[in-house]
Amino acid sequence: MNILWLQSAGCGGCTMSTLCAESPNVLDLLDGAGISFLWHPSLSIETGAEVRKLLQQVESGEQPLDVLCVEGSIVRGPNGTGKFHILAGTGRSMLDWVQSLAQKAKYVVAVGTCATYGGVTSSGENPTDAVGVQYEGSHRGGALPADFTSAGGMPVINIAGCPTHPDWVTETLLLLAAGELTEQSLDGFGRPKFYADHLVHHACPKNEFYEYKASATKLSEIGCMMEHLGCVGTQAVGDCNIRSWNGEGSCTRAGYPCINCTAPEFEEPGHKFTETPKFAGIPVGLPSDMPKAWFMALASLSKAATPHRIGVNATSDRITVPPSLKGPKE
Repeated sequence: MNILWLQSAGCGGCTMSTLCAESPNVLDLLDGAGISFLWHPSLSIETGAEVRKLLQQVESGEQPLDVLCVEGSIVRGPNGTGKFHILAGTGRSMLDWVQSLAQKAKYVVAVGTCATYGGVTSSGENPTDAVGVQYEGSHRGGALPADFTSAGGMPVINIAGCPTHPDWVTETLLLLAAGELTEQSLDGFGRPKFYADHLVHHACPKNEFYEYKASATKLSEIGCMMEHLGCVGTQAVGDCNIRSWNGEGSCTRAGYPCINCTAPEFEEPGHKFTETPKFAGIPVGLPSDMPKAWFMALASLSKAATPHRIGVNATSDRITVPPSLKGPKE
């Protein structure tokens, strides 16, 4: 299976993240599965006329294309021409190239939230009219039309994340190579279910504090960050805490709240990322898999039953009260 990878309007962070795949590294992993790059702007040695020739061969059908990967949002400005972003040396916009090459690819994969939904590059007033490959925010229809399907009969596969997890990229490509990824393998926003059927909350190291609603009040404290510090891990899809980054990391493991970077329009929550919006003292965003009334009842009971150890440690930057070895006196 071959891949043509284009980098559009973004920071290149998803390529950098993918290169952090470990045991084995990403190049050995893909090579072992018979997956190769026709061209990647950061990894390939071909430049200039060689790349132009390759693009023309793909566009003409002379060079078959299995997977078109797009990283970064697609710039449609000014006035739908895409000319704010010309692919160097070709005289044509990235918008034009993506729309043309997508028709030739067996599968189209958007890598990272900029490519999937527009992401950070589409935030604010968005004077460049940046959008995702097949979505504009949460609405279907971006650089490619809402009803687009590739030659393989699939809509755009959205590997959302800012940046996306290296394993999400490699696993998606491996599943495509094995013929095991179908439209039924994607959720309602085109994300592969193998990671989108999980919540960031699952396996979060702060879950003991969450169960008792023992909350941190400022960054660096080790309690749950949902109540005061904007964490939306109970609503955000991703297995970040199940398959940790580089063997050990995640946002919440590092003491920073989950900002739901796998979701459309996460970049403009309407408040600070480290602030929990509330109504009458109650967080507006509550866990997605629990009725609000249940959560409120359980939260009240949990707070009343909070062990001394958990209550004290929640607002500390380290373990102040260790677990008792003498029974439930804590």
